[in-house]
Amino acid sequence: MKPDDRIYIAGHRGLVGSALVRNLQARDYTNLITRTHAELDLTDQNAVETFFAKEKPEFVLLAAAKVGGIHANNEYPAEFIRDNLAIQTNIIHAAWKNNVKRLLFLGSSCIYPKRCPQPMKEEHLLTGPLEATNRPYALAKIAGVEMCWSYNRQYGTRYLAVMPTNLYGPGDNYHPENSHVIPALIRKFHEAKQNNAASVTVWGTGTPKREFLYSEDMADACVFLMNLPDDKFQTLLGSDEAKTGIFMPPLVNIGVGDDMSISELAETVRTVVGFQGNIEFDASKPDGTPRKLLDVTRLHNLGWKAGTEFKTGLSRAYRDFLG
Repeated sequence: MKPDDRIYIAGHRGLVGSALVRNLQARDYTNLITRTHAELDLTDQNAVETFFAKEKPEFVLLAAAKVGGIHANNEYPAEFIRDNLAIQTNIIHAAWKNNVKRLLFLGSSCIYPKRCPQPMKEEHLLTGPLEATNRPYALAKIAGVEMCWSYNRQYGTRYLAVMPTNLYGPGDNYHPENSHVIPALIRKFHEAKQNNAASVTVWGTGTPKREFLYSEDMADACVFLMNLPDDKFQTLLGSDEAKTGIFMPPLVNIGVGDDMSISELAETVRTVVGFQGNIEFDASKPDGTPRKLLDVTRLHNLGWKAGTEFKTGLSRAYRDFLG
């Protein structure tokens, strides 16, 4: 991507999209294209196609999605599959119709099976049942990977899917019910500190393990991948299994390569926020997938590694929460 190329960031106001915008701006990219939901409803096929025909982006970073934690996925499964399928289908198809040079589709590590071997490799996709609590969202994202793969095979497009691990950082969603685990815990511990509460209750048993990546690192990895030379980028775009017999989707994991228990996470958030009370676990609430650690060998071999230590990133996220 050259500094004056037309780059469309779909979902630029979210945790992922805003980090991508900041990274590109820091690299002096001057022709970034963005639209708010009020300006462009990405679930509206005609609106998306009109936008692409007019703006003619050369590169697309597809970060727009309906996202949320366990509670939101349980409460709104229809919206999670319907809206995500519509958003990604409209953008990927419009990108092909308008000759976009490269597209990066951002998914989630929940696409991998619930009982997936650890760490999870890209080729583990579609090898087992999904976690029930986020299956609609995961299936939508799997469909997005397959759509990129199918368009690459049939039309010769250059569409790559990346699967970031659990993200946190500036611009996160701190909604008391619909947020992911880190922003939810930051809010809980902060409010408990303000109210001099004796304890904070955390959902689940505290035993599941999760990997966490600072959103600014995720954005850096995405821009790194989009700027790979053609020969290296081409090797990431998936095999034609019918011809090669090899199952390799156009997929790259983005993570840090290590994880921690939810119990360890809660202790770290308590320390960063400065809450003095106790932590209690509500085992009646769902744990979700027992473990989700990404194998990031593919990304490391390309020459990129995460650079933000967890407690450092968490402190930055808390400062962002405080405003």
